Amino acid sequence: MSPLPSRPSRAERFYLAELAGEAERYEDVVAQIKDMMGSYNARLTIEERNLLCVAYKNMTNNLRNSWRIVDTLEQMQRIRDGDKRHLELTRIQRGRIETDLTNLCKEIVSLLEQKLIPAAKRGEESVFYSKMKGDYYRYLAEFSQTEDRDKYADSSLNAYKLAYKHALATLEPVHPTRLGLALNFSVFYHDVRKSPERACHLAKSAFDDAVMSLDTSDPDVGQNLRDSLMILQLLKDDLVLWATEMQDGD
Repeated sequence: MSPLPSRPSRAERFYLAELAGEAERYEDVVAQIKDMMGSYNARLTIEERNLLCVAYKNMTNNLRNSWRIVDTLEQMQRIRDGDKRHLELTRIQRGRIETDLTNLCKEIVSLLEQKLIPAAKRGEESVFYSKMKGDYYRYLAEFSQTEDRDKYADSSLNAYKLAYKHALATLEPVHPTRLGLALNFSVFYHDVRKSPERACHLAKSAFDDAVMSLDTSDPDVGQNLRDSLMILQLLKDDLVLWATEMQDGD
């Protein structure tokens, strides 16, 4: 008789999560990481954290893309004044996607609030998770059609503000986590608050501060320089785009 299997070690659970990620079974990735947190502790390594984030990002991106497609089709049907039954069915489908996306975003936020943020170490880890919380509340605000939109937008703003305040106090201006936060926070102001002026101000401030400190000799900055340069390019692209929008509006 073969012996009963022992409880998988943390390393084995991580291997299973990696395997699920390679197979694009992102729900299994999340399940393995959650089991790992329950069996051991809620503080994740960078590798574990990245795997969890990629899994949630892929799941939410698929739903967000589906929502955009169906929402666009619904708007086109309204403009064309097409078949009312088709419009109703399209609206129902959009509602189903919204329900799935809402549940998934709330699941992530709950995991962050109850497990990941309380266990996070001060500094980059804390900033990363607070930024992530702001991101998923922003997603909820982007597609919500009800009075919940303002509630989600306020929650996103509060999470971003807390993360940014902490980032300014603990991270170098060129640190990729601080720059990524500035990028997403500025997108929040542009897309959710509809304030390109504030978005540009935040993005430009982060961009200028980082450029001024690019010559630092900090070894951690050197290791992360490639990520930082990529985010700086994204900030620059957004600044150019939003400046053009404001000029066109004027």
